[in-house]
Amino acid sequence: MKVMVCLKQVPHQDARLDVNGDGTWIQEDNIKFEINSYDTYAVEEALKLKDAGSADEVIVVSIGPDRVTQALRTALGMGADRAIHVNDDAAAGTDALATAKILAAVAKEEGADLVFAGLMADDDNASAIPPMVAELLGFPSATGVVATDFSDASVKVERELEGGALEVVDLPKPCLIAIQSGANQVRYASLKGIMQAKKKPVDVKTLADLGVADSASAAQNKTTINKIYVPPKGDTAEILSGSTDEVVGQLVTKIKELGLL
Repeated sequence: MKVMVCLKQVPHQDARLDVNGDGTWIQEDNIKFEINSYDTYAVEEALKLKDAGSADEVIVVSIGPDRVTQALRTALGMGADRAIHVNDDAAAGTDALATAKILAAVAKEEGADLVFAGLMADDDNASAIPPMVAELLGFPSATGVVATDFSDASVKVERELEGGALEVVDLPKPCLIAIQSGANQVRYASLKGIMQAKKKPVDVKTLADLGVADSASAAQNKTTINKIYVPPKGDTAEILSGSTDEVVGQLVTKIKELGLL
């Protein structure tokens, strides 16, 4: 079984984030990047299959500039077999759908039997790409997965729902699984693994190589970011006073006046 894992490189959790000059994204110069935390659980889930002898090959895939190689090498150091880096200026700033088209094209080209992804990205929290990739591939999928149980023809997963409830879904293979954080214990890349990762292949692809230059570049985006900004600070806060019942009553009145209730 060939397993593909979708990775995203995101700003380090301790990085200082400033809005860029045109207000459309963060300033990326001079900050550190790392693998999206949700995606590390996806890598671990794939490697567990390989350790159990159920996966013949684990491939990690990421889209982005030259710096993305660092994230891919980290995943290779953890135990992935090879990496694919989609490095193309035309892919810079792709929206969720265009990104999904690129990842689906890689999965089709590789003949992936199973695709893992993190539930969401730490930088935008959209959770949009995994279901889109599944739809483009025609794969059944499940998101928010906290446990998996594989058999020859299918995989039974537990999905985390609101309020702590769990849903059990049986997916026929091939399928896509978006892993929730905490689903497993993510391994560290060992020194031996890091040394071996230097010899593992990282194939660089362009959109033209994947046949999606005319359908999945940033120029074909269906959505755009007009502006991002730090919420302005104001001095218009109103402090409600009185007993608990009185404060609750005042709060309900305010909410009604705003048309939110």
